[in-house]
Amino acid sequence: MDKELQYYLQQTFQLPGTVNEMQEAENFLAEKINGLIKDNFDHLIFILYRVDVNEAKLKQVLKDNPKEDAGQIIARLLIERQQQKNLLRKQFTKKEEDINEEEKW
Repeated sequence: MDKELQYYLQQTFQLPGTVNEMQEAENFLAEKINGLIKDNFDHLIFILYRVDVNEAKLKQVLKDNPKEDAGQIIARLLIERQQQKNLLRKQFTKKEEDINEEEKW
C-alpha cells in the first residue's frame, strides 16, 4: 500500500499504523463503513462525496452484488478512487526543476 493512501486512511478512518497490507486495510475500512451505514449514514455520504466516488458505479456494483458485504464494496471503491486521485496528482504535479525560469514566480 502506498504511503499517501495509508496516510489518507489513517487521517480519515483512524487506520492503525501497523496496517500495511491492502487487504487488511480494506477489511478494516469495510468495518468502519458498516458502522457508518448503521450509525452515521450522512457522514458516509459526505466522505464518498469528498473522495468523489462515482455514485452511478457504486449503485451498479451494489446492485450487481447483492450478497456481498456493502461495506466491503464501498471500501474497495473508495480505495480505488483514492489511488486514482493520488496517481493523477503525481502525473500533473510539476517538479520545481521542471518549471521554466520565466514561469517561476
